[in-house]
Amino acid sequence: MVKVTKFYGTAWCSDCKISKSFLNEHLIDYDYIDITDNEEAAKIVEKINDGKRKVPTIKFSDGTYLVEPTNAELAEKLGLISRPSKASYDVLIIGGGPAGLTCAIYTAREGMDTVVIEKGALGGRMNYTDRIENYPGFPEGSSGEDLALTFAKQAERFGVEMLKATLATEIEKKDQGFAVTTSHGDTIHAKTVVIATGTEYRTLGVEGEKDLLGYRIHFCAVCDGPFFKDKKVLVIGGGNSALEESLFLARFASEVTVVEIMDELTASKVIQKEISKNPKIKTLTSYETKEFLVGEKKQLEGVRLFDRVNQKEVILKPDGVFMLVGLKPTVKIVKNLVDLDERGFIKTDEKMLTSVPGIFAAGDCRSKSTWQIASAVGEGAIVALKIRDYLRSH
Repeated sequence: MVKVTKFYGTAWCSDCKISKSFLNEHLIDYDYIDITDNEEAAKIVEKINDGKRKVPTIKFSDGTYLVEPTNAELAEKLGLISRPSKASYDVLIIGGGPAGLTCAIYTAREGMDTVVIEKGALGGRMNYTDRIENYPGFPEGSSGEDLALTFAKQAERFGVEMLKATLATEIEKKDQGFAVTTSHGDTIHAKTVVIATGTEYRTLGVEGEKDLLGYRIHFCAVCDGPFFKDKKVLVIGGGNSALEESLFLARFASEVTVVEIMDELTASKVIQKEISKNPKIKTLTSYETKEFLVGEKKQLEGVRLFDRVNQKEVILKPDGVFMLVGLKPTVKIVKNLVDLDERGFIKTDEKMLTSVPGIFAAGDCRSKSTWQIASAVGEGAIVALKIRDYLRSH
């Protein structure tokens, strides 16, 4: 199997950010080299590209390179592309997180032809959680990646078909169900569709943010924390995720500062107690993030904050920022198809049906979800049973 060995890029290259995000989503390791700071690496890139410093330039274990690749080209090179084996299925699930995979396990065991479409790594956001300690059946806890792998293996054991590195781009209502188009140009017909697309990270929308996203502003400590060994990092957010990520970052960083706009942290008392015991972590409440200061070469010069208690501005100078200020639903594919609530989450009835008969929703993208793995699993099971009833009556 071909692997990525070197990733040559720069901080301000938007294509580099896209390729890095793709590799991170699929849990692919790589050695990143910024050619701005490494003249020897810059010369290697020039040699590969006839004297031009084209980035990203990505080297693979077979000795070949891809220059400024699309995500589709990366997926093909790494053997990630999978195509449907059938033209139609009983159940098509968009999203391979805990809700989607649980639903697939149940429907496949019931004898329904089931296919899961997942754009990233199977298991969804579980893959980016360092330690999961509140999921029943694992008294010692489990790494998120291990738990995700367990879910995926169980689904595959029951014959669930997995379309990896694939994006569902359109859903069209048909007389006998639905037609779903994928990013690889396939059209798949299904009697029922389950939307289990989860959520994505919110951003602040402040000045300087867009310039630094994916370079000095990150969302995943498991993915990017090791880049900040012996450096100072700033974590924005005071909820469970922010503090859990802070604990993980403290393994690498020399100093972790948590800033929260509210007067108090909103994380559980258990996590707050762990934070208070860690000498590397300090917390600042009632601090509002106003601006990310960007240098000429798009480096992070500082973060401008407003101390709401003392009514004054403060500038911190971390080496990197991890932003964990909430989640928003990933519902673009059904935005103009099903009813959404005021926050953009998918509305369902007690049968987990959306406003369109035959389209169900489960997990974090659903209105009134609790954003917990255990509840997502429960919703996935409920949807599977409701699909069984739906198919019997249609």
